[in-house]
Formats: sequence, structure tokens, C-alpha cells
Amino acid sequence: MPMSAYLRESYAFDLHTAGSLHEPRRALQLADLAVDVLTAEALLTPKPALVDGRGSGAHRDLDLPRMLKSAASLHGTFLNMATAAAGQEPDQALREQLARIGRSGERCMFAATRGSNAHRGAIWVLGLLVAARAIQGEASPQGEAGPRETAALAARIAAFPDRFAPAQDSHGARVCRRYGVGGARGEALAGFPHVVDVGLPALWAAQAMGADETCARLDALVAIMATLDDTCLLHRGGKPALEAAQRGARDTLMAGGSSSVAGRRALLRLDAELVKRNASPGGCADLLAACIFLESGRKKSPATALRAR
Repeated sequence: MPMSAYLRESYAFDLHTAGSLHEPRRALQLADLAVDVLTAEALLTPKPALVDGRGSGAHRDLDLPRMLKSAASLHGTFLNMATAAAGQEPDQALREQLARIGRSGERCMFAATRGSNAHRGAIWVLGLLVAARAIQGEASPQGEAGPRETAALAARIAAFPDRFAPAQDSHGARVCRRYGVGGARGEALAGFPHVVDVGLPALWAAQAMGADETCARLDALVAIMATLDDTCLLHRGGKPALEAAQRGARDTLMAGGSSSVAGRRALLRLDAELVKRNASPGGCADLLAACIFLESGRKKSPATALRAR
């Protein structure tokens, strides 16, 4: 049984939000995949300063059970997003409909976590990618070009403004203004470059070198951390935390990645450093989830994908 199915049996979600049992098969597949991706990202261990199988990392209000409940609670959100986008083209009406669904999903998440923000960023990132995949349909091209095309389509959706967005001064918005970074919106508008140009190539390179799934995903996460101006790190620890994260991520990669003894030691040093700073790379985790989501449809072998780049 897929993890998403198991979690949905153990965590009841609102059937009105989730839609009826007669939703198109593709929308159900995409919703299942999105929940499975968030589950896989939460379970991946050891992640620097993030919630994982060892504990809460740098978080005081989240743990693994809450992360899994949050993931399960979002199935209806992703189902409704996929259903809304199927057969459509990117436009302002679709963008605003997806935003309404996303805000409803945030309420489901907060109910599941008793008020903790587990996946607000992931709702934005995966919501756009789910919608893009739904627009492409089952016959969308796969292989190395598939993720880039899906990310570009998601960027077209994100480019439209949401006229009905409530006025709010979020942590991310304040960080973007203070440090002059693009944040999650900027990443989406650019076509998710840290996913298609950084995370996925690192994932495929690790796979081509024989790394197992855990190490390949950890290497993708670390590669993203090495260059992303993560607003979660900036919010919680300022530039010193961001610089420490990027430096530690580069050290991990230069030492051979998470599958090597030296690389694993560097990864654990990075974890300890960020926990000490109470800084968590939540934006990197969201983009890792995007990597796992987009990688799921690739049919080429890792070596073939690398040669095609």
C-alpha cells in the first residue's frame, strides 16, 4: 500500500475539500504522488536541522508525526488543484483558483499540526507543479526535458497575480525585503532553477555513481543548500546562518557526498552547526520535495539523463 494511502486511512480529511471518489484518475494519481513526496521528504534521514527520523532538528513546534499528519491532510488540496488545472491553460483565473485552494489547504495543515507551519511552502511549490502536470496530462513528454518543461509551465501559472490574496506581512516577505532575495515566489517565477539545474542533476549524478535512494536525495538537498538563499535560514539566523549552511553544504559535497564516510561526517557537522544556531533550511526541503516529484516521471536511467544534459 502506498504511504499516502496508509496515512489517509489513519488521518481523516474533509471529503468536501478532497472531492468525490469519482474525480479523474490523473488528479488522484497526482494527489497521491504529492502526499507520497511530502512523506518521503519528512522521513529522509539525516537531514541537517530538519525534522526527520532522529527528531525535530532545529524545530520546537514540529516532529515527525505532525509532519506526516500534515502531509496526509493535504491530499484533498492537491486533488482539487489537479482537478482545477486539468484541461486548462495558465491564466489569472486559474492562478486565483489555485490560490483559494491553497489557502484552504493551509487551514487543513494547521488543523492537523495544531497550529504549526509544516508545509506552507510546500503547498506553493508542489501545488504549482501538480497543476502543471495536470495541464500536461498523462501524455506529457518524459525524460530529461520533462522536469524542465513542467517547471516552466508552473512558472507561467505563478506569473499571474492573485488579486484576492489577503494582506499579510509574512516572515518570508520581510526576509525578501530585508535581504533582497527572491524567496519562494522568485524561485517559481524563474522556473525553479534550484530544482532543474541543481537538485535534479545532483540526484542523478549520485544515482549514476551507485548511491542508494537515501544518499542520492540527501546529496540533492545539500546541493540545493550550497547555493539557495533560503528565507527560512535567513529568518531564523540571518546571514551568518545562511553562510554557515552554504559553507557546510559545500564541504559535504567536496568530501564526497553523503554516501562517503568523510561526506557523512561533514553532513553531521552541518546538522550540529545549524541546530546550534536554531536555523532550519525549510526552503531547501521544499525544493527537494519538488525534485522528488519531478523525478518520479523520469524514465531514463541516471547515466542516460546525465549524458542528455
